[in-house]
Amino acid sequence: MNMVGDQKIPKVVIDTNVLITTINRKNPEFEIYKSFENKLFEWVVSTEILAEYDEKLSDFYSKTTSNLVFDILCTATNVSFAEPFFRWGIIHEDLDDNKFSDLAISVSADALITFDQHFQVFKDLSFPQLNILHPRDFSAFISRWQ
Repeated sequence: MNMVGDQKIPKVVIDTNVLITTINRKNPEFEIYKSFENKLFEWVVSTEILAEYDEKLSDFYSKTTSNLVFDILCTATNVSFAEPFFRWGIIHEDLDDNKFSDLAISVSADALITFDQHFQVFKDLSFPQLNILHPRDFSAFISRWQ
């Protein structure tokens, strides 16, 4: 668990599908961005995840938006960069999703936030444990840390 000042904050890995929705202020997921901006959690990323963020944000919004998000992620004090030390390969339906779960497991993340149902496989596993969090449950999750 990490600290910002005297406050304990959770480590979180965010799936690309959630990142895309946090950008639009009209979406309920914008709350996740506001919590990030207020340093209520540590956002953990890897090189592979950043590459996917760049690709998908450029496709969905624009290269300018992707660059802006990268500037924020690369300068924010509550972003940490890590690489998975082991490739679990637990998700078989969409192998690309494993980059998120592998990183979350490696850094002992407190949650992986996603809309993606492929991650539900972790609900039935006793090991490795991974807290899969739907964005609608983010408020309750983050309030437990304050």
